[in-house]
Amino acid sequence: MQGKVVIITGASRGIGAAAARVFAAAGAKVALLARSGDEIAALAAEIGPGALALRCDIAQAAEVDAAVAQVVAQFGRLDVLINNAGVIDPIAPLTSADADAWGRSIDINLKGVFHGIRAAVPVMKAQGGGTVITVSSGAATTPYEGWSAYCAGKAGALMLTRALHLEEAAHGIRALGLSPGTVATEMQVKIRASGVNPVSQLDPAVHIPAEWPARALLWMCGAEADPWLGKDISLRDEAVRKAAGLI
Repeated sequence: MQGKVVIITGASRGIGAAAARVFAAAGAKVALLARSGDEIAALAAEIGPGALALRCDIAQAAEVDAAVAQVVAQFGRLDVLINNAGVIDPIAPLTSADADAWGRSIDINLKGVFHGIRAAVPVMKAQGGGTVITVSSGAATTPYEGWSAYCAGKAGALMLTRALHLEEAAHGIRALGLSPGTVATEMQVKIRASGVNPVSQLDPAVHIPAEWPARALLWMCGAEADPWLGKDISLRDEAVRKAAGLI
């Protein structure tokens, strides 16, 4: 990753913050995007001069466009986009979910991915290629009670990965998704507190550390992950964990 530039959305905590540290340690310059300006500023200060903190709401296309332009102005290029930002709320039955909260979930989990792709891919194509990885979920293909917004958003994001691969693979764009399984993050705390569906009943000890998907994201930027182009990679697959050096 020496000399490469990586944008990570939702970089203030969890998988995003772990990925920022992993990519920076591998030699990349990292742009940290999140709505939590103070948190990403602190993380950028920890990482050093190769990190840029940009407050950005990925649900707003203009903010994403501006952030990508600022990254290119600062670092001169863009090689990797990690679409990581996501929300689990609202956890509620379809018939009683708050309409505004449901729509906000789609704005972040689905439209946010679209906004990132739309802003980043033209820059990558002009350079001759790049990698777009979207943090996915088992919820992209399996419905869970109370998670209609999250499942719908993740299913749509998986289709965006497939569509991007179809449209841009010939132009050097590598599109993949990562389904990490259950990860020890703030999202799992919210899920457990909800008491809704079997995921909330899982023993927290079974959740993997955020560093695992972060390291998998780095591995996915290399040719070893090419067999999964246009698809989601599941970290529940032991063969994948071995290939990524996690076990």
